[in-house]
Amino acid sequence: MVISCASVLAILGFLAYFALPIFAGGHLGEIFSWEWRPFQGQCGILPMAVGSFLLAVTAMGLAYPLGLGICGFAHGLGPRWLRRPLLGLIHFLTSIPTVIYGFVSVIFLVPLVRGIFPESTGYSWLTAALTLSLMVLPTIVLLIQAQLQQVDGRVRLASAALGFSPAQTFLWVLGPQASRGLWAAAVLGFSRALGDTIIALMVAGNAPQVPHSLLDSIRTLTAHIALVVATDSTSQAYQSIFASGLILFMVTTAINLTLRRLQSGTRPAASHD
Repeated sequence: MVISCASVLAILGFLAYFALPIFAGGHLGEIFSWEWRPFQGQCGILPMAVGSFLLAVTAMGLAYPLGLGICGFAHGLGPRWLRRPLLGLIHFLTSIPTVIYGFVSVIFLVPLVRGIFPESTGYSWLTAALTLSLMVLPTIVLLIQAQLQQVDGRVRLASAALGFSPAQTFLWVLGPQASRGLWAAAVLGFSRALGDTIIALMVAGNAPQVPHSLLDSIRTLTAHIALVVATDSTSQAYQSIFASGLILFMVTTAINLTLRRLQSGTRPAASHD
């Protein structure tokens, strides 16, 4: 625990130290603006911040309901004989490197999106969201599944004795009892989607703009860091990567603190009942 805390503080200190020239030099307004034109002295990262948030939310909007459905299917809503192959496939997906997801998306999904929507290049918010949702799906499923397995043994017989159907058991008994696992899956899935670099870099298009539709290209903060890190280390564009890192660090920390608060808030209610 001490080592983990020290590591987190060290990362924060590293980011804060290298981002200090932004604050000391009075460039805060230029960095936190809406225009990214580094050759004209405009190095705003807000379009990338919006792109990161939109991509993570969209990917989770696709992956989380699907993950819940898969877990429900494995806990009585589907044929028992399909449970093992389905969960085996989910475990297999965890072993695939992220770059393979991106490569397969470039080969198959990008041309498919371009064919369906001729006005799009295929490298878009939509393509990145579909690919990213598939990548974070195993994380969501395995976390929810682990929590459901802990609860299932305690409530399954009681639910059957009360005459609950498998669907009623999953919705009204297993779901509420496994609420911590549901929250943990949502938070960790969102954090992974927010922090992904490869998929956003390969298939999102990397246009530093606020998208107006799912077919527009976007650039995320993580992809921005990867693209700009090789530039002149004395330039303002280079300083923007540390501001991007600070934003990602603060958002991830806020998400985890919110999860802890929610979990601690549910304990007294559970004990009171």
